[in-house]
Amino acid sequence: MRNLIGRRGINLFDWTKGYKFSTYATWWIRQSITRALADQSRTIRIPVHMVETISKYKQTHRRLSQDLGREPLAEEIATEMGIPVEKIHVIENISQETVSLEQPVGDDDDKSTLENFIPDDKILRPDQESSRRILSDQIREVLNELNPKERKILEMRYGLLDGIQHTLERVGEEFGVTRERIRQIEAKVHEKLRQHDKISRLKNYFD
Repeated sequence: MRNLIGRRGINLFDWTKGYKFSTYATWWIRQSITRALADQSRTIRIPVHMVETISKYKQTHRRLSQDLGREPLAEEIATEMGIPVEKIHVIENISQETVSLEQPVGDDDDKSTLENFIPDDKILRPDQESSRRILSDQIREVLNELNPKERKILEMRYGLLDGIQHTLERVGEEFGVTRERIRQIEAKVHEKLRQHDKISRLKNYFD
């Protein structure tokens, strides 16, 4: 399977993007492993997109538990994932009936689990990561002119440091204010940036 997917990576690889082929091919291999596990690990097959959604739910649940210091509510998980709370209840029911994502995969000496092979939607593809780095370099000079609070808000909202685009609620939690207050500050910063003489080349990024 690795050979097959490796050839697929070769066919789709574009060296002009500026990233290594090994990185690109690895991404395709991980996608194929995910689908193979979804097909073979259950008597009743669950669609791949649902397997990935369950993994994202667990990752979000774990992250919110750490941030809040308690068991997160279904509504809080739904807000963080950007999906209806009704879907969270469906995910919870399905996840109770599926194979554990913590089950070992591979040899006894291999510490990998099934969850390790489920892609996180907050992790960028190689081409997205390359573009993000270029954009980060371009806007760093502009962001240096903002005050620390304004800069931190934009960094979190647009994933300028880690590639993770945080919600208004999450940024509000970071600063101890409401999501509406963060939205107001963000709008003011956007207006300030629109008037910057170097911002025209980044217009598509902020739109």
